[in-house]
Amino acid sequence: MSDSRNFVLGVYDDEDVLLKAVRSVRGAGVKIDEVYSPFPVHGLDDELGYKKSRLPIAAFMFGALGTTLALTMQIWMLGVDWPMIIGGKNHVAFPALVPVTFEMTVLLAAFGMVGTFLIASDLKPWGDPKMLDLRITDDKHVMAIDLGKNKAVDATQINSILKDSGAVEVNNKEVED
Repeated sequence: MSDSRNFVLGVYDDEDVLLKAVRSVRGAGVKIDEVYSPFPVHGLDDELGYKKSRLPIAAFMFGALGTTLALTMQIWMLGVDWPMIIGGKNHVAFPALVPVTFEMTVLLAAFGMVGTFLIASDLKPWGDPKMLDLRITDDKHVMAIDLGKNKAVDATQINSILKDSGAVEVNNKEVED
């Protein structure tokens, strides 16, 4: 048996109006579930009160893993497993290891960040995305307010708050989880 959640959706035309609306809706004590936008809106994450992303930490860790793997692989292959003297150089000549190490660092950092982002955002290829309004991928900004998380404020008050904040339309939607 699937659960359903009820949302109130405020649809906005302009990103400046959206930013002011987020400020006023949060000021009225309403908890915003998510704001959907067809393009990045500068300052929206600050207005929503999001914490700073930890994705750079994951990128550093995956990059350090790439560096370690690349150096370990090359030192093992060139110095232990099959040592060869090429051009009178040492078995393990570190300047020759730099290009492969750099490339492996960038490769693992990039793949690791993409994987971490997909997992953190719950964007699995086999998942079913929650589309509250089809226009959010085109030209509208949508503020979604989950009625289950806003027990202190009822749906009619939320509708009037959204209309007063500049929403061009306000809709109610039930979404299956």
